[in-house]
Amino acid sequence: MKLLLDTHVLLWAANGSLTPDAATLVHAPENELMFSAASIWEVTIKNGLGRDDFRVDPHLLRRGLLDNGYIELPIASEHTLAINSLPHHHKDPFDRLLVAQAIVEGITLVTSDPIVASYPGPIRKI
Repeated sequence: MKLLLDTHVLLWAANGSLTPDAATLVHAPENELMFSAASIWEVTIKNGLGRDDFRVDPHLLRRGLLDNGYIELPIASEHTLAINSLPHHHKDPFDRLLVAQAIVEGITLVTSDPIVASYPGPIRKI
C-alpha cells in the first residue's frame, strides 16, 4: 500500500519516535512510503522562523528520507485545484494540500491529527 506521511508523522519517523502501532505500519515491507514536497516546504518555513522548539534541517530531512527509500511526491496543479472541493475542517494550508494529494493520487494519508482524519478520502489516523 502507498502511504503518504503527513509532516508530523514524517518527523516522528525520521527521528525514530513513532508509536509502536505507527512503527508497525511504517516499517511493514509491503508499504511504499511517500512524503510530499509540501512537508519539506512546511519544515523549511518552520525552520526559518528560528524557534528554539523546532530545529529540523529540511535539507538533511529530505536527503535522509530519500536515502531511506521514501518517494517524494511533487505538488501538481491538479493537487492545488482539488483543495477547492474539500470541506473547511482545517485552516492549515499544508494539511489541506496533503489531503488533496492523497485523494487525487489515491494513496493513503497517515496522520495523527483528528481534524485531518475527519476529511473524506483515503486517510488513516494513527
